[in-house]
Amino acid sequence: MLRRVRDSRADAEAVHSVAVGADAGGSWSERRTAAFRRRVRYLAATDPDGCWLAEDEAGEPVGAALAARREGLWVLSLLAVAPPARGKGVGTELMRRAMAYGRGTLRGMICATPHSAAARVYRAAGFGVHPSMRLAGTVDAARLTVPDGPAIEGGPAHRDLMDSVDRRLRGSAHGPDHGELLLHCRVVVADDLAGSGYCYLDDEGSVELLAATSRRIAVRLLTSALLSLPPGSDATVRHLTAEQDWALDVGFAAGLDLAPDGYVCLRGMRPPAPYLPSPRFL
Repeated sequence: MLRRVRDSRADAEAVHSVAVGADAGGSWSERRTAAFRRRVRYLAATDPDGCWLAEDEAGEPVGAALAARREGLWVLSLLAVAPPARGKGVGTELMRRAMAYGRGTLRGMICATPHSAAARVYRAAGFGVHPSMRLAGTVDAARLTVPDGPAIEGGPAHRDLMDSVDRRLRGSAHGPDHGELLLHCRVVVADDLAGSGYCYLDDEGSVELLAATSRRIAVRLLTSALLSLPPGSDATVRHLTAEQDWALDVGFAAGLDLAPDGYVCLRGMRPPAPYLPSPRFL
């Protein structure tokens, strides 16, 4: 049985249990768990028709999908099926319901795990599959070049600027997602003759989302974000497609290591650049 995810503690826990069961070998800290539950409730509130939970005959959760619409863009934030329910059409039906919520949109984005089964599902749904990479490690700040211009601490006053950058790069604003991100991340903003952009960084040193109108601004933002971390901190920069080679240069300069990181799946668009998608809000 499939039903909509409710904005409730019980449903957030149900979706979390599915995600943990589907994430073989994954590490779930208290912080990650709390952030995941917040995201479930946030999307259940903003996009109730895009959030679905599959339950077995005993009422136990066995699958979940979380999708959102932002102007002309549909994004999939989660598709997870518990191992005992795989191969029974649960994932296919969840994907069908989630995509029905995007009917009429021109573009779509998904950050997919490295598992080939996920890539097959998204390719069958009409998405282009773009391999992505991840930078991770301890930041060596002494090796980074000083940014070529100002990048300041941002906040709610910069939401119009950030939405404008979003529309230029991916054809739609993040809108309310910026309000949610600002509750849990710091944001660095740049805006001058070289262009405009922003970069969200969470408390664990992970770049959550970066968008810029020029490579020069993107380099400045990522460098400034890494330099803002306490000495000896670890950092992670995820979902780099081949178009984000500017980020590789910054990451290598900072002493970060490169590894495969799944896929960025797109429909009706090429990989935005310079752009590092949020795996949660795309």
